[in-house]
Amino acid sequence: MRRIMLKLSGEALAGQAQKGFDDEVITQVALQVKTLVDEGIQVGIVIGGGNFWRGRSSKGIDRTKSDQIGMLATVMNCIYTSEIFRTEGMKTVVMTPFKVGEFTKGFSKDLANAYFAEGTVVFFAGGTGHPYFSTDTGTVLRAIEIEADTILLAKSIDAVYDSDPAKNPDAKKYTTVSLSEVLEKQLQVVDLTATILAKENRMPMVVFGLDEQDGIIRAARGEAIGTSVTVD
Repeated sequence: MRRIMLKLSGEALAGQAQKGFDDEVITQVALQVKTLVDEGIQVGIVIGGGNFWRGRSSKGIDRTKSDQIGMLATVMNCIYTSEIFRTEGMKTVVMTPFKVGEFTKGFSKDLANAYFAEGTVVFFAGGTGHPYFSTDTGTVLRAIEIEADTILLAKSIDAVYDSDPAKNPDAKKYTTVSLSEVLEKQLQVVDLTATILAKENRMPMVVFGLDEQDGIIRAARGEAIGTSVTVD
């Protein structure tokens, strides 16, 4: 792998508390990413905002405003997590599609490439900058724009299943599944818009559990872990 996009859920970074931050969890992520950076792999990161805000389940709030709050939640997550990364000896930058004072840099592919060339871990916060698009869609969009080799989806669940394994003990686990099958069977990998975008642009993914021992490293090295989501 030359360049990867890592998607982390906000809830996963919150650990057992399921809100705020769990520094131990974030530090473990940072140490794994540092191993990859030290090997010369360029790493982009998107983080969801669910540890602060679940906009789509909010009642009585305009959808556009709700999504804007969610975008700001991802900015907070990226700024916090990037500082943990810095304490572990990495260079980081947070990029957003809209201005956030002096806290972040405005996104552009050329600028992101310049940071990658310097060995900087680039955090892509703020989603697409528009309402009605999830961080899943933002992840796939940025991965395509920066020409990542693959997307690593570190989740609270260890793979892709044909149904919720927490509710169905007989749920089938996929070791490999194509994006076409994901669409056909409506499997829960990323949302529909993100899946179609990935399929059209032939962007593969790997789904695995964030709590897997060295899961990020293993997935980036091409080891069979979780579910491989192929473009064919």
